[in-house]
Amino acid sequence: MYKTIAYQGVQGAYSEQACKNAYGQYNTIACDTFHEAMWMVEQEDADLAMIPLENSTAGRVEEIYRLIPKMSLHVIGEYFEPVTHCLLALPNAKLENLKYVASHPQALAQCHNNIISLGLKAEAKLDTAGAAKELIELQDTQRAAIASKLAADIYELQIIKENFEDSHGNTTRFFILSKEKSVPIYNPEKKYITSLVFQVKNIPASLYRVLGGFAMNGINLLKIESYMGNEMLQGSQFHVDIDGHIDSEVLRLALKEVSFFAEDVRILGIYKSHRHQEAEYII
Repeated sequence: MYKTIAYQGVQGAYSEQACKNAYGQYNTIACDTFHEAMWMVEQEDADLAMIPLENSTAGRVEEIYRLIPKMSLHVIGEYFEPVTHCLLALPNAKLENLKYVASHPQALAQCHNNIISLGLKAEAKLDTAGAAKELIELQDTQRAAIASKLAADIYELQIIKENFEDSHGNTTRFFILSKEKSVPIYNPEKKYITSLVFQVKNIPASLYRVLGGFAMNGINLLKIESYMGNEMLQGSQFHVDIDGHIDSEVLRLALKEVSFFAEDVRILGIYKSHRHQEAEYII
């Protein structure tokens, strides 16, 4: 039986493209929401979930930071997917006849200058792949969509222009989630990330002291995000990505100090840094 990986969006979404690039032999499962994609893994209806965490242009996906503390899944990896927008149209459409272009608002914003240069009227849709799919339904040669090359292949659309974004280098970082915990064996020669969430204790300067525990042990924090917890909690929760493996001595010492000033500390996952291990994610 083939393994499966769930994602949020319709067929041809950038999340599906990330699934295919990272786990080429897995069957992809489209889900309406992020929660549904995670739930499928929790219920063992999918082996993995590919969930976007942040984008280099649009910033963090805030909903994910609210869902992660509630889930019982483990982060087993990260994956970075370059976002390359394509201007798509029906097979018999011509560039000079196009009048409208549809896509997700973020994609429209990232292609704003090119849209203006072609004199197209932008129309906001719920997602990029959905806009591509709609072209087939409307059968209007005056309409175009901004979506992925995968969407063009799936819906048999013509790529009018590739690399349609105004500036290149836009990248989305994904978490790879699994019901089964998987921790790589520590090798001091390799790069790892430890992701955790915690709630600071309700005492003065508690966050300062938590961060000091990392600083005094020479631990590099790759990112820290804060968000309000549930109604039962009196303070903010924090998500931290740490440069290091939990089996390293310095990180063990740092987490001992953190425990004095933080509570509900939960390790989300320990995994290899994708920036240094791209090839190992191709299954």
